[in-house]
Amino acid sequence: MYRALLVRIYPTEEQESHLAQCFGNTRWLWNYMLNATTSAYKETGKGLSKAAMDKLLPGLKKEYEWLGLAYSQVLQRVTFNLSSAFVNFFEGRAKYPNFKSKHGKQSIQYPQNVKLILQDSVIKFPGNLGMMKTVFHFLLPDAKFTTVTISRNADGMYYASILFNQTDTPVVAVRDAIGVDLGLKNFAITSEGSKYDLPKNKLAKLEKNRKRKQRKLAKKTDKTSNKRRKAKRLLARVTSKIARIRVDFLHKLSRKIAYENQVICVEDLAVKNMVKNPSLAKAISDQGWGIFLTMLKYKAEKFGHTYQEIGRFFPSSQLCSETLLPIPMLQNGYDALGVRFVDCPHCKKQHDRDINAAINIKNEGLRLWALGTSASALGGDVRPKSSGRKKSMKTEAIPNELGSLHYTARSV
Repeated sequence: MYRALLVRIYPTEEQESHLAQCFGNTRWLWNYMLNATTSAYKETGKGLSKAAMDKLLPGLKKEYEWLGLAYSQVLQRVTFNLSSAFVNFFEGRAKYPNFKSKHGKQSIQYPQNVKLILQDSVIKFPGNLGMMKTVFHFLLPDAKFTTVTISRNADGMYYASILFNQTDTPVVAVRDAIGVDLGLKNFAITSEGSKYDLPKNKLAKLEKNRKRKQRKLAKKTDKTSNKRRKAKRLLARVTSKIARIRVDFLHKLSRKIAYENQVICVEDLAVKNMVKNPSLAKAISDQGWGIFLTMLKYKAEKFGHTYQEIGRFFPSSQLCSETLLPIPMLQNGYDALGVRFVDCPHCKKQHDRDINAAINIKNEGLRLWALGTSASALGGDVRPKSSGRKKSMKTEAIPNELGSLHYTARSV
């Protein structure tokens, strides 16, 4: 299984200048080949293959001498990535490739001849780049790495993504199964009674800071001025910090859940449809449910555990987890977000709405896992009116946990 590890790198001023040249060369080559392929397809009905694009490289280097300043294999990787992008497009896995811009994130790839020198905390790149200082904040896996990607974010920070091909070792889970319900009031609620929430106080302060910097940037109308460029960089730094805090939380929580449970049951959420609600669009987008489920899935596979999705139309919030009968209070349409506790007339108990839903998700997920099917039960009454359907760290993971009703074992 391929696994990418991200490390921070610190290039010198000379290396930054060389990287800027390489970023520009690869960006220009991508745009040139994309335009050539698109034009060839319009004229002949066939695009350019990777071999055809590689044949154009020698002539382009003679015509544009500055193109040869970048390492040769870095340029060849551009044609490989563009060819893969077209394959993904024609097979329906991605959209049509876009032209690259000099604004925003920039990246180049080294497919080989890169050496990791752990004792000196440096990475040795081929060509004119040479040794580059880095920080290895975790133990690297004992496996061969293939590709190293250097990227520069909009905030000016440089990173190296190291791709390893390693064999994963199964992990013995602490518990058999768990159900996870994702919400707005709390980010994640488990069938064990644990509730996890994003660091809202820290994020709220940063969001306020970002709005202030956005207003300052909007006042600087001269797009060529240094003051606007500086304001844009300050805004990018705050935005990057917010993103890092969110991703850090999602990584730690997903690792914790995937590590501790043999079967992880979740709902198949249609986030793109949910954000169409203008009242909740920002709140839903800020949660990051989609990337969290992606992390949960690949980490469960890494540990040898099972990731089980249930149908998005399964009424997990409307059923009593004790009797599996509908709760009239929620079944009759009184389904406001403010209702957190409900009384079930069947079992005569009061249920926490979110924990009750997580238990139902767990039970339904185990049923589907045992049957080896993806067809959820009790979903006929909650189908949408429209007929459209969508295809379906090394550090200890200790997120901010709220209202835990049970002891939650942590990975060691």
